[in-house]
Amino acid sequence: MKARFQDKVVVVTGAAQGILRGVALGIAAEGGRVLLVDRAEFVHEVAAEAADGRAAGFVADLETHDGAQAAMAHAISRFGRIDVLINGVGGAIRMRPFAEFEPSQIDAEIRRSLMPALYGCHAVLPHLLRQGGGTIVNVSSNATRGIRRVPYSAAKGGVNALTVALAMEYGEQGIRVVAAAPGGTQAPPRRVPRNAEGDSAREQAWMQEAVQQVTGSTYFKRYATLEEQIAPILFLASDDASYITGAVLPVAGGDNG
Repeated sequence: MKARFQDKVVVVTGAAQGILRGVALGIAAEGGRVLLVDRAEFVHEVAAEAADGRAAGFVADLETHDGAQAAMAHAISRFGRIDVLINGVGGAIRMRPFAEFEPSQIDAEIRRSLMPALYGCHAVLPHLLRQGGGTIVNVSSNATRGIRRVPYSAAKGGVNALTVALAMEYGEQGIRVVAAAPGGTQAPPRRVPRNAEGDSAREQAWMQEAVQQVTGSTYFKRYATLEEQIAPILFLASDDASYITGAVLPVAGGDNG
């Protein structure tokens, strides 16, 4: 049994479901103390699944700077420090040709998939600097090369740039910044829908075009499993990756985005 996170404190955002749920529970299983952050109330249910009471849930809207600051402050209050931040909030809201996006929909995509990482990094930095170092793992996407989600692609391109620039700026202060860029992943049905308004028939057709492109662009011609996405994020967050910084690791079956 690995114990790569023994006695480390890790904040995982977007942890109520999907890949980041598995990441948070995996860290707890490897000895870490984990704050699971999400705006879904059932994040507390997920935290309760961790063995030995090593995890706690916290509800915050990470599309706001206040939400990110509150999450980091709660981690410090609860656990005394933060060793690792994993920024996992994001996800395309709509799939459609770029010309079909309304301006407010473009704004919503950027707010959902860029701002939580940007705000999370900004909110955690003072804590990492005070303690002399730490690790940030941003969850990006290989969708920087893809169809039917241009605003989301642009947001994830921003996450990649954030990762590299932040790593360069704070490396000498002992802060390591990396990113994983997952491709399409087979996951259980979401408890909170991607698009709360629901998809029209046209949007469902556009979604299928995106799915076909994603699957066809991989060398394996299939989606990843959850486990195939969780393991690389755990590696990047651990000391096994201690000399890796400023890197974006594609985890997309050969489609590097």
